[in-house]
Amino acid sequence: MKLYLVSTNSHKVREISSLVPSGFFIESLGTVVDSCAVREDGVTYLQNALKKLEAFLDLGLPLISDDSGLEIEALGGMPGLNSARYLGDCGFGEKMKDILLKLRGVTNRRARFICTAAYTDSKGTYIAAEGIIEGTISHRIRGEHGFGYDPIFIPENNDMTFAELGSEFKNSCSHRYRAFKRLFELLSLCIGSRS
Repeated sequence: MKLYLVSTNSHKVREISSLVPSGFFIESLGTVVDSCAVREDGVTYLQNALKKLEAFLDLGLPLISDDSGLEIEALGGMPGLNSARYLGDCGFGEKMKDILLKLRGVTNRRARFICTAAYTDSKGTYIAAEGIIEGTISHRIRGEHGFGYDPIFIPENNDMTFAELGSEFKNSCSHRYRAFKRLFELLSLCIGSRS
């Protein structure tokens, strides 16, 4: 089954494509439309993921999307829903430096990544799943792999960041892996019940 991912973020497309079980194929919706940009102004990750699907429902294609964020306990859950838009248009290097500056001298470095993945068919029926990974924020930017906040996030039961551990490790346990694993399980059950 071919699914169109409402994203043109090449890192995200590659990461989600690597999580897809047999029987499914992912293609960026950017191959069909000029822009996948959707205003993400929901108050939950689910609302933002669904907004992305609803924006392209009239195409009549099976669509998947996600919304995710890094929530840092000592910062009151920031950057959270605004993780991608935190500090405006600056790059993730600047965003991470700002977070590390705000956490200087702070002992509570607990954080978590959350992802909500969603699917809709051409009728607007949707399925959604959430994935969470707990961890901590490092004291400095570390590692060369991954994208976004990976160089400052140390997943639970590790002492290296996602960026140090590499994509194979990340894709076996991340918030996005957990959300999409469950989404594909639910989708497979729905498809199986229709046959």
